Amino acid sequence: TAADTLALLEWKRRVFAVYAALRAMEPEAGWALWGETRDELFRSHPQSPLPPDRRASFEGLEYWPYDPEARVLAELEDIEAPPQPVRTSGTEPILFQPFARASFDLRGERLSLEVSWLQGYGGGAFLSFRDATSGRESYGGGRYVLDTVKGADLGEADGKLVLDFNFAYNPSCSYDPGWVCPLAPPANRLTVAVDAGEKHRS
Repeated sequence: TAADTLALLEWKRRVFAVYAALRAMEPEAGWALWGETRDELFRSHPQSPLPPDRRASFEGLEYWPYDPEARVLAELEDIEAPPQPVRTSGTEPILFQPFARASFDLRGERLSLEVSWLQGYGGGAFLSFRDATSGRESYGGGRYVLDTVKGADLGEADGKLVLDFNFAYNPSCSYDPGWVCPLAPPANRLTVAVDAGEKHRS
């Protein structure tokens, strides 16, 4: 409905605004603001991913403690690849085109993840990943750290992409199967445990 669409636009404005604020803040203070904002949106916004019958009893999302070592600057290397269908929580895949490989050191491990571009009108950069916590302490389909269509973007520093895994979050479909979300592609499945960011309550 028109009312639903307007509510969705207002949700997106709120998310864009908080990420704009985060980019200008000290990271841990920004992380606290981010968590407070998300709890408020989940509890009271009409576009909350939570089913309506769970909102009144909602006590807040659960996260690992903030870890400064989980914030990294990733070097981007161009890659050439055709658009690829990425599996979703629904029945139809979504087309993304990998355009860069983001390489970084995380807690002494050299890792890399693919950054993709949404093949729809306007496009958008997107990075989701799975790790050794997926399906146990975090959502099995993976978490997101970059989704510019939704405003989730911590920016750049020194010509590198800021990836702060403290801000890794679960897609909407992890709360309600009525939502359809892209899942982490095979290239972004890490063998290490990224115990930072949002946990998953089953």
